Amino acid sequence: MANKDEILATLKKSIETWNIELAKKSANEALAAGISPAEAVENGLGKGMETISVLFDEAKIYLPQVLAAATAMEAALKIFEPHLKGSALATKGTVVLGTVQGDIHEIGKNVVAAMLTGAGYKVIDLGKDVSVEKFVDTVRDNNAQVVGASALMTTTVTIQKEIVEAIKEDDVPVKTIFGGAPCNQEWVASIGGDAYCESGAEAAAMVGKLIKG
Repeated sequence: MANKDEILATLKKSIETWNIELAKKSANEALAAGISPAEAVENGLGKGMETISVLFDEAKIYLPQVLAAATAMEAALKIFEPHLKGSALATKGTVVLGTVQGDIHEIGKNVVAAMLTGAGYKVIDLGKDVSVEKFVDTVRDNNAQVVGASALMTTTVTIQKEIVEAIKEDDVPVKTIFGGAPCNQEWVASIGGDAYCESGAEAAAMVGKLIKG
């Protein structure tokens, strides 16, 4: 039977090669070898996602590969999930993500979700065409530390401003991060948002900074 280091290396490789079957197989091997799910995620799957993040940033791989790696990661996480009940996987924080109302573009948001999951955050992905109320209610119900909203059209980017206003109005203690084609640093500053995220690759580091305050 493979030793611990070999299993962690295989978990990492399964994400780097977006190999779903290998991810599942090595997740089961990790459990059989007594490796804690938290360690398997942090030192195996997460390390693979870090590699994916760097390759994506350097344009050596593209969105389909990032999403394929995220799918492999999810397959492994499903295997670990039943074993996390007693010792819930210590997450670095909870992030609510979604594409704003009236907008159905999800690819960039899916990349961010994948990168954050890989970095050890609990991600609640609301999908696309999400109302301001849904963002705020989900943040409140889950005590999320960060909310991220993507807008890909000039007609929907104003919804990001409405999210900031609703959060202030309801006095919800959450940090905001925004992205999308028509969105930039100046826009986020003008609406009172906390951070502008240009690419999925930098999302984990930015969310980490926001949570540390």
